[in-house]
Amino acid sequence: LSEEMERDVSTLEGVMTVLKFGGKFEKGAYQTSGGLHGVGVTVVNFLSEWCEVEVSREGHVWQQEYQRGEPTGPVRKMGATTRTGTKTTFKPDPQIFPQTKFSWDVLARRLRELAYLNSGLRVRFVDAASGNAEEYFFERGIVQFVEQLNQASEHVHGDVISIKGSQDGVSWDIAFQYAKEYTENLHSYVNNISTTEGGTHVAGFRSALTRTLNQYGKKSNLYKSLSDNLLPTGEDVREGLTAIISVRVPHPQFEGQTKTKLGNGEVEGIINSAVGDFLGKYLEENPKSAKAIIEKGILAAEAREAAKKARKELRDRKNALSGGGLPGKLRDCTSREVEKCELYLVEGDSAGGSAEGGRLREYQAILPLRGKIINAYKSRTAKVLANEEVSSLIVAIGSGFGEETDLGKRRYDKIVIMTDADVDGSHIRTLLLTFFYRQMPQLVSAGHVYVAQPPLFRVRSKKTVYYVQTEDEMKTQLLDQGLGEGVFLPGDGREISGEAMQKLCRTLAGLEDALVALERRGVSLRDHAGRRDAATGKLPMYHVYYGAEEHWFVSRDQLEAFVKGKETTSGGELVVGRPDEGPPAAGVTPGTSPDTGGDQLVVVDLHEVRSINSALKELEAMGFGIGALLPEDRTGSEAPRYTLRRGDNEIGLEDLRGLLTAVRRAGEKGLSITRFKGLGEMNAEELRDTTLDPANRTLLRITMADAAAADDLFRVLMGEQVEPRREFIERHALDVKNLDV
Repeated sequence: LSEEMERDVSTLEGVMTVLKFGGKFEKGAYQTSGGLHGVGVTVVNFLSEWCEVEVSREGHVWQQEYQRGEPTGPVRKMGATTRTGTKTTFKPDPQIFPQTKFSWDVLARRLRELAYLNSGLRVRFVDAASGNAEEYFFERGIVQFVEQLNQASEHVHGDVISIKGSQDGVSWDIAFQYAKEYTENLHSYVNNISTTEGGTHVAGFRSALTRTLNQYGKKSNLYKSLSDNLLPTGEDVREGLTAIISVRVPHPQFEGQTKTKLGNGEVEGIINSAVGDFLGKYLEENPKSAKAIIEKGILAAEAREAAKKARKELRDRKNALSGGGLPGKLRDCTSREVEKCELYLVEGDSAGGSAEGGRLREYQAILPLRGKIINAYKSRTAKVLANEEVSSLIVAIGSGFGEETDLGKRRYDKIVIMTDADVDGSHIRTLLLTFFYRQMPQLVSAGHVYVAQPPLFRVRSKKTVYYVQTEDEMKTQLLDQGLGEGVFLPGDGREISGEAMQKLCRTLAGLEDALVALERRGVSLRDHAGRRDAATGKLPMYHVYYGAEEHWFVSRDQLEAFVKGKETTSGGELVVGRPDEGPPAAGVTPGTSPDTGGDQLVVVDLHEVRSINSALKELEAMGFGIGALLPEDRTGSEAPRYTLRRGDNEIGLEDLRGLLTAVRRAGEKGLSITRFKGLGEMNAEELRDTTLDPANRTLLRITMADAAAADDLFRVLMGEQVEPRREFIERHALDVKNLDV
């Protein structure tokens, strides 16, 4: 917060507005920072309509505001505090992001991950829009992370092995446990950043694991049942392994800006030595667990040999077919230009028939999946290869399987999973994603696996038929349809229609979410309207408590003047308290410190009021005051204040907020809306127009992160343990939108 000598701005303003200004560029500032270029928070600021930062440090609270990246005023001192920390609030700029949706799942996963990686850190995640709230706190850190990942699996040994230490500035926190599964589940991090492609820290761990286990196995004569040429390999000893590797490196060297792979060579040797030393002692001191782990590796080695034979049989079958054909149920395309060819995986014969009739034969192939796809998560390789559906799929794709996959030999550029929107379709889709992630990851990482996104609705009107992809799009369509012939009568002689009506409804749509957020705080629009500033007409943005006093302020200048006045009266800085979420409980005075009982300043930022004030200004330009949003008292004989007319039909409205709902309802009239459940409900022409034709279709490309999420979900839903599955179903039962009974 002190002035930056070279750039003539405060440190806070520099961090928020100047690239490459981060603390990591000063030696010793952050020993293990994850950032590389000092652009993150600066870019967020410049991509925001507005941004506020509040910093608590050195006994004071400081605050600064920005609009589209530019500071609106200087850094202000708000008062005294004993806390430290930073609060950043921002609103994505609608001029850059027309639609803004924050993914609860993505944010929750990352915040939970950070709580695991930093034991003792408490993270509270609240979605004010939905009311969802979760708290993450893990005193035992990544040991609990491993326990959570293995909750649905049967364990090979009871304890989670934990290795911690530091050397030459590099520190490590490693935890792992073996489960009775057939795949490795390893997550690695450097300075809290997920390194999905691993790197030197992972290489050091894996090398030490293989070497130490094989040394112990030989020394303890546990490999006597194996032939000399069948010692467990690194892949064998990692079968069923769940591991978290977290290292902190002073000067990380990542491969690429995405930071997915660590390149520091010195880290490999440090981790290799640390893991080898600790694991050697652990195996000696825990012979029962050691024997169970070694026997798991022996079984994996024997299964590898069986898989070799199965691969050979599959290759022989493929070679036999290459002379005359492919799997009999494959409806192949005529083109041999791989970059243009697509393979659609469809469930059952009915969808296969529709797809066959609707496909573009030159470059679209159809492979119906009639039987059950094997669960690749719970099956060894030999069993997976023996499954008829899987073997047909591998032969059809042509690129091989497992480590032998050669993308240069693939017959199609896109592998498209096309299943119904019901439970069975979701199950098959998850099975296929798990198979590709576990057995053919090269296809996923290279971006060749897709999921088709058939439309959710078919809409028929008198003249046309069209298709709608999502619920939100359907709402927009209904609004547009309702606006088409709608005329709004505000009761002052005007008739509003066409572009003016569209503008009015767009403003109301943007206003509604903000009003809901305000009312969720316990602040009613009617009460808040009475607090409008007489000079500017704006609603207050700051709700302030000080002792037993309660105040509302329209601007930061008004708030600052209030604070200075109180400081002059009291003769010192005001103590700043932390606002709670939502309205205060009955009998609670936020302006009184729960610790000392003395007066404290609590400022609640009503961020949504910015949007409300902006919308009110637009409504005022259209001839509507804030009173238009509030219903008026009227007798039963009096007509409603407003009217929406559509043709000969008239709908009475009590206030302006009811206009959107009325327009959408009017938009449904004259339409026949069908919600699709499965591909089999579409005929060949509909399927071609909506799902197969590149000009109209929507495909979702699957990333390794998507496939890994499906794999983790499958571990819970299809694992050996019943309790985690029951907890998952109970937790998400109310989230179901379309129950398939």
